[in-house]
Amino acid sequence: MFDRTAHVGMFESFITAHWFHSKVKAIWSDRATLQAWLTVESALAHAQARSGLIPEEAARVIETRADASLFNISQLAEQIAFAQHPLVPVLHQLETLCGEPAAGYIHWGATTQNIFDTATSLQMMQTHCCLVADVDAAIAALSTLAETHRDTPMAGRTHGQHALPMTLGFKLAGWIAELARDRQRLDERVASSFTVSMGGAIGTYAATGAPGREVEARLAERLGLQPSVVPSRSSFDRVADYVNSLGLLAGTAQRIAQEMIFLQRTEIGEVSEAFHLGKVGSSTMAQKRNPTTAQLLSSLSRMLRARVPVALESMVRMDEGDAAVTNVTDTLMPEIAILAASMAQTLRRLVEGLTVHPGALARNLSLTDGLIASEAAMMRLTSLIGRHHAHHVLYDAVHQVDATESDLLERIARHPLLAGQSLPDGFAAALDPAAYTGESAAIVEDVIRQVRGERG
Repeated sequence: MFDRTAHVGMFESFITAHWFHSKVKAIWSDRATLQAWLTVESALAHAQARSGLIPEEAARVIETRADASLFNISQLAEQIAFAQHPLVPVLHQLETLCGEPAAGYIHWGATTQNIFDTATSLQMMQTHCCLVADVDAAIAALSTLAETHRDTPMAGRTHGQHALPMTLGFKLAGWIAELARDRQRLDERVASSFTVSMGGAIGTYAATGAPGREVEARLAERLGLQPSVVPSRSSFDRVADYVNSLGLLAGTAQRIAQEMIFLQRTEIGEVSEAFHLGKVGSSTMAQKRNPTTAQLLSSLSRMLRARVPVALESMVRMDEGDAAVTNVTDTLMPEIAILAASMAQTLRRLVEGLTVHPGALARNLSLTDGLIASEAAMMRLTSLIGRHHAHHVLYDAVHQVDATESDLLERIARHPLLAGQSLPDGFAAALDPAAYTGESAAIVEDVIRQVRGERG
């Protein structure tokens, strides 16, 4: 007996179900998936009636009966297991619901993969709308924060070490620009990736002849999709293209998550995610405020990216139909969709709850007593002794300071390469890290102007 209450797996587990986008889970639920199949069958009958392939009355009956609430899903599960076919039992129930003569016009000239692939397109388009709404909200939240901290200085780091000063707004602008590129890629690919595919058994429209191509176009218009033009059942490159773009978004999301985990370290403490009383970091260490949202974002990103190679490998199919591969993608796409939307939702929740700690930013920036601005000093000396000599001066001075804890400015002034020369006017000010953030603020303004223009 098929037990609908026996939930297994991360999407419905009482432990992890809250990780995942509830609306998108509903889009891919059994009942919603069944309804997507029925919606395609109904739209197919409507398009065929308009093209004169089946009677209009039959199409009207099919449309009124193509309602998932009229179906017994538990019974369907048993019938599918017995028949070893995922759609035929559904068609049998629909035929019974429609009665004669309409039953004879259901699924006219179509094959199962036509219905499944087109239904998946509908579900992916719905998922895409949810996903980009959250990406847009994340970009908006980061843009507001970047504006606020356009001029807030902080330590820029490379290889885990202090490198040069920058502003927090500049770091956020990097996240914003990358997310905007991810968003644009997905928008550019979604319509061409998820199309109507209604060419029949192998994609040649053999059962319907020339009107079949017209039917596909009418069906696409009714469903708000594009026709596939060449409805080859063995082609998966378009879907794989979109999935690959989701993988790039996942890379961006994980990069942001990892940076947030680092910035929230006790020793760093520059930014933190939202916290509420009742949120528990440890079952034994009561003081813990773990970066759980950032860690969840990293986890979801990893799980999504792990599925991208499977989607790419699924492009390799035998002949004009290959169930060994479509079995994989029929189960893979719901997982990818839910993971992607959940990742975007978690990203939004993370960035909308960010708290900046300016005191920690200033404290960490001053840790090296001006050494982080050594390039600024070097560039000021370049006009006197050339860049190559200026680099030697700063290199020697910095490492002497490291070894002796002496004053950097004093070491520079006493360097042999500067013998007999005075330091440039205002040279000491060049060692102020807050004065050497380059074009950070201007870049923030440019990025925000660009993304707001794209969304406006």
